[in-house]
Amino acid sequence: MSWLGGLGSGLGQSLGQVGGSLSSFTGQISNFTKDILLEGTEEVGDAATELHVSNSRLVELEASFSTQKSEYERMKRINTELEEKLEAAEIQVKQQSLEYRTILQQKEVEISHLKARQNSLQDEVQKLRSSTQDVTLSISDPAVLPVTTAATTTSSSTFLSHPSAAHHGFHGDEVDLSDVLWSQQEINRLSSEVHRLEADVAHWRRVAQASKIPGAENGDQGEILKLQRTIKELREAMGREVDEHQHELAALQDAHRQKMADITKRHREELAEYEERIEELEEQIQSGGGGTFATASAPQDSSKIEELQATIHSLREEAEFQKTKHDEFMDRLEEAKHMKARLEREKEEAKAENAELLQNYSRLQSSVSELQTRVQEQEGKAMFKAQQDNEIQALRKALTAAEKEVSRLKSLSDSEPKAEAEHADILELNTIIGTLGQEKEDLEKDKLALVEKLRLAEERENVAQNENSGDLQLEVSDLKIQLDQREHALKQAHLDMDTLTAELEELDRQNQEATQHLITLKDQLTAQKSQAEAELTLLKSELSDSLIQKQTLHQELETLKQKLSQSAFTLNDLHMGKQQLESTVKELKDKLSKSQELSKEARLETSELKKLLLEKEAQLSDVRKKISHTGEQENEVESHKKFLEEKDKEIQELRKHVSELKVSYEKQSSEDFDLKIENRKLKEENLQALSKTENLDRQLRDSQASLSRVVLEKDTRIESLKLEKSQLEGELSQLEKRLSEEAKRYQGTIDELTRARSMDASALQMEHERAVKLNQEKDLMIAELKREIEQMASDHKDTSEMLDITVAGQKQLTELLQEKDAFAASLKAQAADSLKESEATILQGKQESDALRKSVEEKDKQLGAMKEENSHLKEEIDRLRDQQSRPQMMSEPKTLDIITELETEVAQLKAARDKLQEEVGALRSASEEQRESLLRSQHSLQVQQSELEQARSRHEQSTLNYERLIGAKDEDIARLQSELESLSVQRQSQPHTVEILQEDKSHSLSGENGNEKHDLSKVEIERLVKGIKEKETEIIQLNEKNLSLTKQLDQLVVSRDELGKLSQIVLQKDLEIQALHARVSGGHGQDLLLLQQQIQAYAVEREQVLAVLNEKTRENSQLRSEYHRIMDIVAAKEAALLKMQQENQRLSTMSDPTGSQEMFRETIQNLSRIIREKDIEIDALTQKCQTLVTVLQSSGGDSIGGGQGGVSSNQFEELLQERDTLKQQVKKMEEWKQQVITTVQNMQHESAQLHEELLKLQGQVSADSDCSSKLSVDYARLIHSYEQKEKRLGSLSQELAQVQQTISQLSSTKDALLGKLDRFTQAPDVPMSSAQVAEHLQFAVASSALQGAAPPIQEEDLLQKLDSFERALAEKDSMIRTLQENNHRLSNSASLSESEHRGHAEELRHVREKMDTLQRSLREKDLLIKTRGDQLSQVSENLRNRENDNEVLKQAVTNLKERALILELDVKKLKEENEAVTMKSREKETEFRALQETNMQVSLLLREREFECKAVSEKAAAMEKLLKDREQGKSGELNQLLNEVRSMQEKAVAFQQERDQVMLALKQKQMETSALQSELQHTKDKEQRQKLELDRLRNHLLEMEDSYTREVLAAENRESELRRRVALLEEKLASSCSAVESASQQASLQVESLQEQLNGVVRQRDEALVQLRAAQEQINQYAVSLSNLQMVLEQFQQEEKAIYSAELEKHKKEKEEWRRKAETLEDKAAAIQLNLDEANAALESASRLTDQLDLKEEQIEELSKQVEVRQEMLDEAQKKLTTLLNSTEGKVDKVLMKNLFLGYFHLPRNKRSEALKLMGKVLGLEQDEVQKLLDEESGKGVTGWVSGWLGSGRAVQSVPNTPQRPTHAQNLNGSFSEMFVKFLQVESSPAAPAPKLPVYDIKPLSAPPPGRSTAPTSPAVPSKRSVDSNPFLAPRSAAVPLLNPAAPGSGGPRSSHLLMKPISDALPTFTPVPVSAESSAGAVLKDLLKQ
Repeated sequence: MSWLGGLGSGLGQSLGQVGGSLSSFTGQISNFTKDILLEGTEEVGDAATELHVSNSRLVELEASFSTQKSEYERMKRINTELEEKLEAAEIQVKQQSLEYRTILQQKEVEISHLKARQNSLQDEVQKLRSSTQDVTLSISDPAVLPVTTAATTTSSSTFLSHPSAAHHGFHGDEVDLSDVLWSQQEINRLSSEVHRLEADVAHWRRVAQASKIPGAENGDQGEILKLQRTIKELREAMGREVDEHQHELAALQDAHRQKMADITKRHREELAEYEERIEELEEQIQSGGGGTFATASAPQDSSKIEELQATIHSLREEAEFQKTKHDEFMDRLEEAKHMKARLEREKEEAKAENAELLQNYSRLQSSVSELQTRVQEQEGKAMFKAQQDNEIQALRKALTAAEKEVSRLKSLSDSEPKAEAEHADILELNTIIGTLGQEKEDLEKDKLALVEKLRLAEERENVAQNENSGDLQLEVSDLKIQLDQREHALKQAHLDMDTLTAELEELDRQNQEATQHLITLKDQLTAQKSQAEAELTLLKSELSDSLIQKQTLHQELETLKQKLSQSAFTLNDLHMGKQQLESTVKELKDKLSKSQELSKEARLETSELKKLLLEKEAQLSDVRKKISHTGEQENEVESHKKFLEEKDKEIQELRKHVSELKVSYEKQSSEDFDLKIENRKLKEENLQALSKTENLDRQLRDSQASLSRVVLEKDTRIESLKLEKSQLEGELSQLEKRLSEEAKRYQGTIDELTRARSMDASALQMEHERAVKLNQEKDLMIAELKREIEQMASDHKDTSEMLDITVAGQKQLTELLQEKDAFAASLKAQAADSLKESEATILQGKQESDALRKSVEEKDKQLGAMKEENSHLKEEIDRLRDQQSRPQMMSEPKTLDIITELETEVAQLKAARDKLQEEVGALRSASEEQRESLLRSQHSLQVQQSELEQARSRHEQSTLNYERLIGAKDEDIARLQSELESLSVQRQSQPHTVEILQEDKSHSLSGENGNEKHDLSKVEIERLVKGIKEKETEIIQLNEKNLSLTKQLDQLVVSRDELGKLSQIVLQKDLEIQALHARVSGGHGQDLLLLQQQIQAYAVEREQVLAVLNEKTRENSQLRSEYHRIMDIVAAKEAALLKMQQENQRLSTMSDPTGSQEMFRETIQNLSRIIREKDIEIDALTQKCQTLVTVLQSSGGDSIGGGQGGVSSNQFEELLQERDTLKQQVKKMEEWKQQVITTVQNMQHESAQLHEELLKLQGQVSADSDCSSKLSVDYARLIHSYEQKEKRLGSLSQELAQVQQTISQLSSTKDALLGKLDRFTQAPDVPMSSAQVAEHLQFAVASSALQGAAPPIQEEDLLQKLDSFERALAEKDSMIRTLQENNHRLSNSASLSESEHRGHAEELRHVREKMDTLQRSLREKDLLIKTRGDQLSQVSENLRNRENDNEVLKQAVTNLKERALILELDVKKLKEENEAVTMKSREKETEFRALQETNMQVSLLLREREFECKAVSEKAAAMEKLLKDREQGKSGELNQLLNEVRSMQEKAVAFQQERDQVMLALKQKQMETSALQSELQHTKDKEQRQKLELDRLRNHLLEMEDSYTREVLAAENRESELRRRVALLEEKLASSCSAVESASQQASLQVESLQEQLNGVVRQRDEALVQLRAAQEQINQYAVSLSNLQMVLEQFQQEEKAIYSAELEKHKKEKEEWRRKAETLEDKAAAIQLNLDEANAALESASRLTDQLDLKEEQIEELSKQVEVRQEMLDEAQKKLTTLLNSTEGKVDKVLMKNLFLGYFHLPRNKRSEALKLMGKVLGLEQDEVQKLLDEESGKGVTGWVSGWLGSGRAVQSVPNTPQRPTHAQNLNGSFSEMFVKFLQVESSPAAPAPKLPVYDIKPLSAPPPGRSTAPTSPAVPSKRSVDSNPFLAPRSAAVPLLNPAAPGSGGPRSSHLLMKPISDALPTFTPVPVSAESSAGAVLKDLLKQ
């Protein structure tokens, strides 16, 4: 991660430099603008103030533009950060995918290993089967060797072909590295599979060749055909896999291309969006500038703005007033919310009670269900249980419905604040909930009683079961009776539930209505909100339009005023309406209080009357008791009767009074209800008004918010910028900390590596550190020089600014000097860079020469080792000759092995010699190339020195030229000063009369001199521009030369890379030489020399590995340093590009022609207007003067006095001269005006061209930035991949070391195993075979030792070793088979004698066990060897891939260098273009200043002209007066003229004083110029110091060049020494070659002798083959017997398996059955446990219920006593009532009949039939009789219906009892009977609910008014619900019978009687009377008449 740290630090430095330069630059610009503005204020009047305003606005616009620009840059940064994050995420995803792929590959490798193991096992099985038929022992080595070699060659070729093709294919297309690596791994896997398949093919080829040996042709051809088929199938499968992988690769490439295309498209689209946004911002800025100018130019709008501000102020005051009102409303709302919260608390409490009731109910349900189950078990009544369950479910549904009602009411209460009516509804709901709770408690009591009774019944049953079954029947009958009673009670409960559901439905309706009302309110509010939003959008659009057009803004403001006035009117209306509503509310409250007082009084009166009634009833009861006791006294009875009648009358009167009070109370309650409704309406209207006021408040707030948003946005922008700055600083600090930590870590790792290195590495590091220190010192020197240059540049800038204020030409010269200084600094920096690069190249050359020296020394060492090896070989050859002379039979195979080894070694030595020769040639070519590169570098250094000297000479010439120019300017200034002084002297000496003209002339002369100066300065500027262009061409040439030098340095880098490759090749050759050395030393395993040589070889290998690691680390460090350097260069280039972009933008803003052109235009227009006016005035004055002259001339002839005429003629001559001078000045002014116009036009053209050039430059810069960003991304990816590859190389080297260790361990274990085999297999019967086995084993040991000593880098040698291992293993398998056969044969031959048989059997067992163990170990080792071989092949493939990747990275590095060079060229071009732009901008600035000066001069001239015009006009007036006096003939006026002349002279004196003041000012200016000259002297001194520093640098360069030349000479000397050593090495090689040739001749002689020995061995082999055939026949016989035995064994095993499987299935079935049983038992146990828990809970509840039941029974007993007392009273009252009814049965009320009779006649004819029907119903007539009477009446008249007056019948029809509100308007035409019937219907509604038992007492709510009942129930449904169940919805005609048997809770003696109620409910009055369900108004009247 070091490169990342370097990149971050470089970027941070470059960004900090850019920020500092920008801040300094902006500060200079602001200072410059301030100076210009101050000059304008000092010199110009009104025009200057306008300029100041416009400049300030321009500054504001620039500030806004800079903020927007910074925002844009911030967005860019955020975008880049997001892109980097995206790339990092993609990299992470790729890494994860790589990890997953590696895991998959590992799994696939494991599968392949398992498959390989399976295949090997199958092969072994097949070999065992085939060995019984056609295995031969004659598998010779030459027959196998060619096949293996061919296989290896083919495998290696295929292996090489695959990855190379993949590599080329991938690097042709631009694919992600992760995909490339994955595809490479896939290809590697496929190649490993190909290797495996080829090995299999080679094996089967060997088998086929073995079968083709003569004598073995009898083998089966079927197996060969099978093998061929399998080979074909495998090849087809391979082809398919290859095709699939190619398809996958193609798909991956397509996907990657699509990805890249999408990314590029996105990037382009984002760039286009950003460009569009930039253009929009620029347009906005320009439009904003225009708008500001327009505002400046339009002062009329200020008055409008003031008016608008006044209106806004008034609106704000109104808004504050509304806010106060709104706060009051909010306080009221909060009070309402508190009330609501209280109600909610009450609701929650009620809910908690409900929840407790529900819990109790659930407990009761559980107990009821238990009781039901017990009753069903006892009696078996399933239907009854189902009915009870249904009832319980219905109750549950009702409860859930009630809960839903409560929750919905709560939600409604939460949604909006309710009014008082809603509070009433909530109270009603609470009462309903209370009633429900009480009913539930009653049900619980009933159920508890049932539970107790059932428990008692169970106990009785338990007792009875012990005693008798008869008692059981009795108890069952009792229980049935009780159940019937309970069913009756349940039915009553059902009736109650029905009533409750009806009530709940009505409540639902009410709630629905309320919700609908709320929904409508919400809809209204949403509509108002949408309207408000629409108005808001309209207002926003109007505001945006107001920014664009001011007229539309004005109109919209007027509309807003109108709207606001309307809103104010509406607010006033609302306030008025509010006040009215409040007054109405107060009145209603007063009425309510009055009505409440009246109702209280009425209640008190009713309570008093009730008390009186009770007292009277008590007295009556006492009296009746006395009457019953004393029936004898009749007088007393009569007196009592009279008393009773009086009391009855009193009671009737009281009842009438009570009924009247009730009517009045109902009226008052209806009025109260109406008042409440009105209250609600008023409150709704109030809420609507509040919502309207809130909407208006919102609109006002939105308008204020929209005004304040602009200010907030600006503040937020500034705050966001500050926050970003702080964040960036924090991030920079964090990055610095991280960098420091990483630097510490890297330092630690570097220290560890340096400790591990050898002495050579430490020395190199010392040199490297010294070079790094030198570089750092030089960097510090360069930084100091740069700082000094920057300080000098800042000093130059300060002096240039001072000179700009005074003299424009001097400022140009100082600017040019600054540019030349900057150029000199750049040249210095380039020289320092070239010095650095040359030093780096020289250091690299030193390192390479040291490396070559080391390699030569190592070669010398190797030659010495080779000489020693040759001497050893000679000794071995002598010893071999001695051995040949000795005729020994056992040593012959050893000599054969030695000869073969020697031949292989000779061939390897020849190959090594060829390679060494090639290396020597390569080294020579490399040394020659180094020489050439050194010569080139020297030449380039000389060229650079010459160029530097030329640049210095040019710089000196330019400074001399500048000094000359400055001297010439100083001389001009001195000359001008002397001229001014001489002119002042002349003016003082001349007379006063001529001073005015002379002043005018001097002014004109000074103006002409100014113009000449201006022309001279233009010529000088052109000359300087030409010089600057020449300097630019020189700079371009120098840049080209620098590029050529950098290219040469790159070539040197390439040559260094080639040297690195050569060093790698040398290392490889060294390793090969060491391998040869190890093989030579490994020939003799018995000597101690072998061990010593192996130890030496291992030590050398270790040193070489360390050297390789060191070189790798060096290369890595070099590459890293190169990467860091390139990254620093790229960062510098990016910083330079950013600087150039910023400068371009600044120049574009500076050279933006709009603002300056508009200023120039305005000034020129003003000047031209003033000049025209002055021209007109001058023309008029000249005409006047001409007329005056003619008049004077005409009058001059007539004049007499000569003296007077002389005076007038002199004056006229002066006037004429003044006229001529004025004309000349006017002409000059016109010429100057034309010049100004032409210059302005030229400036416009040039600004347009500059703008176009700037646009082009910006496009180029953006393209360059895109290219640089892409390059940086690619470079980061390359670096990341390179680091990953380095890590993988390290891991692979570790794996190689592990593989080497495992191979050495395997070889040692193999040696041990083969030694054991030799011991076991030495038998006396077959000595030849054992000897062969020993030979084979020795050969294998030798080959394994050789292969173990081989180095790990040679991959082909490893493959050969693996093949040899496989061959040795195959041979061992064949030997094991032969040994097995021999053992079989020996066992068969030894079966004659039992003792021998037993001994042989035991031996065979032992041998077989050992052989099995050995076979297992061999198989395991084979598998291990195969896996290791696969791993080795993968490692080698990975190494090759890494090498390819390294080459690719090197190519990428070279490409990056080339791109960096291209970027440098682009940056230089941009710099040149920027310099040209800056030159042009400076020229424009000078022209602008010249124009300002000319403006100043013009304004001064204009003032002078005005003054002269005033003087001329005064003179003309004086002349006119003179003419008038002349005409009148007065001569005394001339004295007045003389006085005027004197006054003019006084004015001239005043002008002289002013001129003196101007001279003083000029002297001050001269003092300032002298100060500036002193500053110039200071700058010259600084330049001299810089020259001295340049001389010092030159000397330093010369010294460096001398040192370089010395080092080059030393390098040449070293090269000569190296060549001498190479020549010596070649001589040594030639001598070694001759020795090898002699050795090869001797070896050929030995080979001939060995061939003769081979022939003898072949004969022995043939004999052994004959023996083998005989043995094979025996083996075949044994195999047949074995196969038979195996068949029998297999049959036996199959039978046993069948038996075992059958038993297993039985056991499994039994197990499953037991498992099922266990599960069922567990379920049952769980169910029993649940039942137990429920039973325990029920017992606990039963114990609680028993306690409660005891209390309830006591209460019931007390209540039953009270009931009995009341029952007795009821019976007595009933008896009395029956007597009364009997006495009043046949009576009719006379008054009623009278009223009916009169009402009939009062009615109109149409309605008399109805009155007759009503009378018939009252009298009890039937309908038919009434109809007959009506028919007769239609025919006869009145006499017909009188005859049928006294009929009797029963009323059938019933008048519908529809009640009417008292507010309903009555019909005026209605008769008294109709009114009476309606009155009866109204009075028929019950005043109080029916009586109840005390147990069921419920606190009744006050009945609502009649208007509140939503729908009166029909009288036809009294059976469904009890009368006293609902106090809200009692029917109007509900009847209360005297004895109510169907009342809830009434059973037997517990029936309530009417006499328990107040008397007013039972006695016959016109209050509600008991009426049956079918009765109607007629029946009521009939009952009354009967009474």
